[in-house]
Amino acid sequence: MAQWSEYTTGERIKLLRGRDIRQTDLAEMTGLSVATIQAAGQDKTLSLQTLLALADALQTDTSVILGQQEPRRQMDRGDRAVMRALSLAVHDTAAGVFAGVEAPPMLAELKEATARCWGLYWKGRYTEAGAMAAPFVTAAAAAVHDRAVGDQAAALGALSDAYRIAGYVANLLGNRDLAYAAIGHAQATAERASDDLRLALVMSGRSWVYLRDARLTEALTLAEKAAVTIEPRFSTATAEELTVYGSHINFAAVVASRMGNKDRVGDYLSQSHAAGARMGGEHRAHGTLFGPVTATTQAVGINVALGQAGKALRLAESIGDLSQLTPAARNRYAMDKAMAQADAKLWDASLETLEGALRAAPEWGRHQALPGVIVQKVGRASTARLRRVSELIGVRHGADGFAPATARTAL
Repeated sequence: MAQWSEYTTGERIKLLRGRDIRQTDLAEMTGLSVATIQAAGQDKTLSLQTLLALADALQTDTSVILGQQEPRRQMDRGDRAVMRALSLAVHDTAAGVFAGVEAPPMLAELKEATARCWGLYWKGRYTEAGAMAAPFVTAAAAAVHDRAVGDQAAALGALSDAYRIAGYVANLLGNRDLAYAAIGHAQATAERASDDLRLALVMSGRSWVYLRDARLTEALTLAEKAAVTIEPRFSTATAEELTVYGSHINFAAVVASRMGNKDRVGDYLSQSHAAGARMGGEHRAHGTLFGPVTATTQAVGINVALGQAGKALRLAESIGDLSQLTPAARNRYAMDKAMAQADAKLWDASLETLEGALRAAPEWGRHQALPGVIVQKVGRASTARLRRVSELIGVRHGADGFAPATARTAL
């Protein structure tokens, strides 16, 4: 697979256009002539005006067009537009700018917006969640500004949630700088609200950003601190408290598994299963879902990370009804199961599991890196299913291995 910098400028523009934007469309979007667009596609020298117009229309940076910086993985023009709007909302509101809000929303409206954003996020519709989160951040900031200092707590809580959602979407779509900024603002806002529970949630969110940024030691320290901060008494804990605690302790196990620390993983999973058993069923609270099924499905992925495919598959066999899980959680479990099957050299079973998940949730799948890892692990076997799965994740399978199949692969 060619590096982004190895493409010509014309090739990079074509890849950024994707299949849906023709040269005539791009000319209309930029206000440039078709001849100018054609010249750009033929690697003619770009004027600054042309370069800026192309970057604006394609919702990317000039450095990406010039090959100085790679575009973020699997992001099309719509994704980039959402990230830009989300970035503006996060940075502007943090600076006290929230133009465009005619009237600050009521608290009930903010609560509804929170639920809708999380609903989209846990369905795996990340671009839609980000698109909704941008105006939500602005509206929540306006609501805080509209209230007297002593009456801001509830609005601050909503704003912290909005920043956290923005951070989660940015982190998942690979915009690490925005993820750090949004999580930082979520923390500062939760502190202003004097909300310990939200602070713990933000702490766990920051730990996830650290995890995806390969800052494992810091991620584990923060994940542990978040879980300890809200550890409840099991005898008196509410379902809401157990949901938040269980999800936090489970995430601490995830981070520990990435570090290969089996002892800590064992301790955390024991507490996770205890919390799930105490609950008796799945429960939603504060943008998360937890219960006995969640505890077990996530334990499958944790054991895969530890290289214990056999144990992961035995756990998978014990899982029955998955209908209580969110779509994103079901899809993630399928990926983990497929990975365990691949590690166990159950090639056909792995591809069958993977193909089912990708066909059920193509929008979710295009933002995941694990399918590509699984396909490469399965190898170069020339099977119809391997070819189908390769096409679903945007790679071409052939005699020479794997190569980009579409423009999107390079993104």
